[in-house]
Amino acid sequence: MDMTLKGKRIAILATNGVEQSELVEPRKALDSAGAKTELISPAAGKIQGMKHKEKGDTIAVDLALDAANPDDYDALLLPGGVANPDELRTEAKAVNFVRMIFDQGKPIAAICHGPWMLVEADVVCGHTVTSWPSLKTDLSNAGATWTDREVVQDGQFTTSRKPDDIPAFVSEMLQSFSASSEHRALEHQQRQNNGNG
Repeated sequence: MDMTLKGKRIAILATNGVEQSELVEPRKALDSAGAKTELISPAAGKIQGMKHKEKGDTIAVDLALDAANPDDYDALLLPGGVANPDELRTEAKAVNFVRMIFDQGKPIAAICHGPWMLVEADVVCGHTVTSWPSLKTDLSNAGATWTDREVVQDGQFTTSRKPDDIPAFVSEMLQSFSASSEHRALEHQQRQNNGNG
């Protein structure tokens, strides 16, 4: 793979209950593309991955949330799993981290239940997204247009529905994350000016 992400630093925000494949597979693709990925979680140590409803591997945390600065990252990955974003959205620092990444015009990729964090951070209004089907009402109530597609790219957001969508999700995520920061900032500013921020 072309090293299009060389020099980019990517935050992965997750905690216990993360769907393992939705963290590990996109992370491998980002690393292969030359990015430096860092798993950020509310506590240091390890988090418990899940393979659907069964326990998977434990995954080492690179940085505790308290020590993470959104300014240091070029993009954000939000993997799913039911318990993971449900716990994260109760953590004000996690929600603020997502909001600050968004406010800086940086790309965000969220899969499965990951878009719950976009609802909690109040950043999806005016955007078209997808997710695990059970989030449809939450996303619609937050002002997003929900659609049932394997991957949706809209502005800063790349979203997908489930582990089966990972290949399409990864492809779109890599394109989005490799776009120039100047282009992203301009696009974000235009959306803000049009009232779709």
